[in-house]
Amino acid sequence: MLPSNESPEEREQQQAAAQRYREASAERKEIEAQLAAGVRYPDTPERIASRAGRLLERGGIPPTAAVEGVHAEALDLPETLERVIGLTKDLQPWSFLPRGARAAATVARISILRGGLERPHGTGFLVSPRLLLTNHHVLPDAQTARRCFLEFNAQVTIDNAPDAAIRFTFDPDTFFTADRHLDYALVAVAPATDGTLAGEMFGWNQLSIQQGKLVQNEPVNVIGHPMGRLKEIALRDNALVQRLDDFLHYRTDTEPGNSGSPVYNDQWEVVALHHMGVPRTDAQGRILRKDGQLWRSGVDSDDTVDYVSNEGARTSSILKHLAAQPLDAGRRALLAEMGAESGLRQDAVAAPVETPVAPLAPVTPATHATPTTPVAPAVAPARTPAPAPREAAPAGSRVGLKAPMNAFGGARHLVFLHGRSQQGKDPETLRRGWTGGLNHGLTRAGLRTVDPQDVWFPYYGDRIVEVIGQHEALPAAYADAPAAAALEAFAARSEQGTYEQLVMEAAALAGMPQDGQQAAENIGSTIVGSLQGALGWLAAKTDVDALAIATIFRDVDAYLGDRAVREAVLDRVSEEIPREGELVLVTHSLGTVVGMDLVANRLPAGMKVTLLVTAGSPLGMNAITSRLLPPGTSRPGAVREWVNAWCPTDAVAIGCPLEPVWGKLTEEHAVVNASDRAHSIEEYLAHPEVATAIDTFLARPTP
Repeated sequence: MLPSNESPEEREQQQAAAQRYREASAERKEIEAQLAAGVRYPDTPERIASRAGRLLERGGIPPTAAVEGVHAEALDLPETLERVIGLTKDLQPWSFLPRGARAAATVARISILRGGLERPHGTGFLVSPRLLLTNHHVLPDAQTARRCFLEFNAQVTIDNAPDAAIRFTFDPDTFFTADRHLDYALVAVAPATDGTLAGEMFGWNQLSIQQGKLVQNEPVNVIGHPMGRLKEIALRDNALVQRLDDFLHYRTDTEPGNSGSPVYNDQWEVVALHHMGVPRTDAQGRILRKDGQLWRSGVDSDDTVDYVSNEGARTSSILKHLAAQPLDAGRRALLAEMGAESGLRQDAVAAPVETPVAPLAPVTPATHATPTTPVAPAVAPARTPAPAPREAAPAGSRVGLKAPMNAFGGARHLVFLHGRSQQGKDPETLRRGWTGGLNHGLTRAGLRTVDPQDVWFPYYGDRIVEVIGQHEALPAAYADAPAAAALEAFAARSEQGTYEQLVMEAAALAGMPQDGQQAAENIGSTIVGSLQGALGWLAAKTDVDALAIATIFRDVDAYLGDRAVREAVLDRVSEEIPREGELVLVTHSLGTVVGMDLVANRLPAGMKVTLLVTAGSPLGMNAITSRLLPPGTSRPGAVREWVNAWCPTDAVAIGCPLEPVWGKLTEEHAVVNASDRAHSIEEYLAHPEVATAIDTFLARPTP
């Protein structure tokens, strides 16, 4: 739609896109400087490694071409990775054309009935047998969808003659959801009169939440219906300019009417949902013409606007938003039809969490609600007066926090067991954070919240650093490459080689190509076979920082490989948990390993764990289970029920799900955490299914 005819929402979207473009100018100038200096792909090493790995893994480059291109001359690891990506930019297999035609078949023109006339309105594309994706500003609500229809095959044939368009209508009553910020709408398409689904006739695009689909300066391709014309494709002189948190900026030729078009990489994977061109604006956000003057609505034509970029919502951001929607089972089943890589399994419900801070003020008692009597109070429930919170102790002397023995009826105790990198932190603040995450999930599930004062919080953060000692320090000379330095230092200090085994096994479980591939692809060791390559692969395939991954596995290695570290941690935790009654033990990260040793070796005789919760756990890795006390994957007899939660983009939970390793668990949930908090315990506890499991076992009568 031309700017002179645009709706208020489109104007708002355009201004927001222009503002994002302005705010990203510093990073964009740095990217442009790298391109001018001859850097072909100015992206992070981890993303480049992930992209090269995905191309090899998915057949995005002919194997023989890869071998010849990589081994033509001596190359170091970064050069090798860039060479692999570059081969796809300069050379495409013959299948590029039919695969492009197959992708184009999924794209439809959207028209609207207005004033008794049919008018082109936008573009959309199928993402499942029954669901079509387009822009929010194209279909802002179900009522608008009912006035629209779809035309597939609105194109010319191979002989350049008009094809026979096939019409479908929308069925928003079956499924409709949309988001204004990401500017997307996902809506069901009604079957044809004979019951045939649109996706069965034209195919659909399988969206993927995984990393590695595109790096900066790689080509993109857009298929749509610009100005309502027959289907067109933008192939030449297109490239990703910049990646933002939720959007991509790219250079390509698109026009109004392309709203809702799929943006593809050269392997015809959808990387973004196109929504508009980005105009150059002044400091007040006003659109500028190509001559630098203000663009005048209703006076100047669209072709006078100085468009500086195009913008689309990232596929991964849309999928994560969809995963957070509170849908019924039938609608969630429709989402599940989008495929395994979408991350939209029916049990994967999540949302970015802003952890509510639980109050510290003492309050008066209330009975903990059971799942059969859901309550969602606006404030935390009243409790009996509890001791005033302990002031933060000096570094090195912090100890854990105890709870009243009569909390939750007195027979059962809620215990949080933290993971790594908690040194120097106030245990009270940590306990409130964990409880805040749990209360977020309980509130979403319609259940009564928990007072942080009723939670036991053993604290070994300072103690583990004391006994690890020199492992914590890195040479100052490595400040510019901390992840690589940490990797080298931690591997050198791992006397039994456990550290290298942990990182390499995690990368292998994350799909990193291994030595021993097909002969035609025998370049895996050159590209990602080193320890540093494995770390880069993990960082790129997940949403966890490379240095964080390196340090997490260092702590696990130190705990498993050094008896003094292990005993010191277990001694501290054993001193700070209840000595009688039953436990609901909630563990995270390294804490899941500590917790497994605890319940197998350190519980007082007769004590039971009513429920063990593991979140973000590495207990699916052989490098860890083989070093437990006792080694192996036999569930400790003290554990009655076990619930595990894992996020596919959490590098520490790569060995999950746990059931294939440990046998049947009570429940196991694959959840979708916020992109920058994939390993966060607050994110895990905020999922209603995880919170509900904890509530269920807290409220269950004791035998």
